[in-house]
Amino acid sequence: MSGIRSTGRLHLGNYYGALKNYVKMQESYNCFFFVADLHSLTTHPKPQEFHRGVRTILAEYLAAGLDPEKSALFIQSDIPEVSELFVLLNMIAYKGELERTASFKEKIRQHPENINAGLLTYPVLMAADILIHRANLVPVGKDQEQHLEVARVLARRFNTFYGIDLFPEPKAFNFNEELIKIPGLDGSGKMGKSEGNGIYLSDDPKTIRKKVMRAVTDSGPTQPFSKMPDTIENLFQLLKVVSDSSTVEHFTSEYNNCSIRYGDLKKVLAEEIIKVTTPIKERIDQIYHDNNYLSQALKIGTEKARESAQSTLKEVKRAVGFNNSPL
Repeated sequence: MSGIRSTGRLHLGNYYGALKNYVKMQESYNCFFFVADLHSLTTHPKPQEFHRGVRTILAEYLAAGLDPEKSALFIQSDIPEVSELFVLLNMIAYKGELERTASFKEKIRQHPENINAGLLTYPVLMAADILIHRANLVPVGKDQEQHLEVARVLARRFNTFYGIDLFPEPKAFNFNEELIKIPGLDGSGKMGKSEGNGIYLSDDPKTIRKKVMRAVTDSGPTQPFSKMPDTIENLFQLLKVVSDSSTVEHFTSEYNNCSIRYGDLKKVLAEEIIKVTTPIKERIDQIYHDNNYLSQALKIGTEKARESAQSTLKEVKRAVGFNNSPL
């Protein structure tokens, strides 16, 4: 089980790093997928944008192939047991270890004016999302490995502290040998909403072409078989994801013999991305305006998620001692 921790539009990084795995997982596993609206509050979204973002992600999940008849699809805040487990896990999570997480360091570097407690305890809430369903496998991207390790630590610590074998230690899951990390268009690292360097599943062709053509490049190689700078390597990584091997080999050869024209590379990359995203965008637009379908999908998923969460929380509270009368 897992979920996209945002209430903004999903981008190619989400799609190739997680959503495609989600669609495969639901065929063989008991899956819980959710929109992490509580997590998004660390950025203080406006109420109107908050609601619209949740609806958009639900539509994107379903358009990408999640089937509400096969998987539990729900909104994080609709499962109050998650918040209660979050409080209990905070009591065995320590300030020092949370301050050392890479995501916290990066967030306070990017937004020094908004260093709120939610950013510090973000990994604990993520752990609650996972442990509330006693998940064994979590399809996470490369950038979430450290957060998953926090969940493993807290699961082990809770079991040891209370002398109970309740939580499994969840493992990262991917259908490939390595966890996927999709680069951003600015060459600065991963593709992400907060970085503003993404191609979104709901972007129209004109927007995609404009974004790709503005991607950062250099003046080109001057020596055969030169090492690619990060900005160029990122473009090739994106091309490998959306295109076939012959296209990648063509531009790699041109780079190696110093004849590459980045404008041509970008044009091909843009069209390949459009080929991937257009069918999804059409489906997103259709689902977004289908109130009945969205409501029914949520109803089924929320009921299943609450049943699972209530069962876990009952065991947690018994272990902690809440169910034992002090009188």
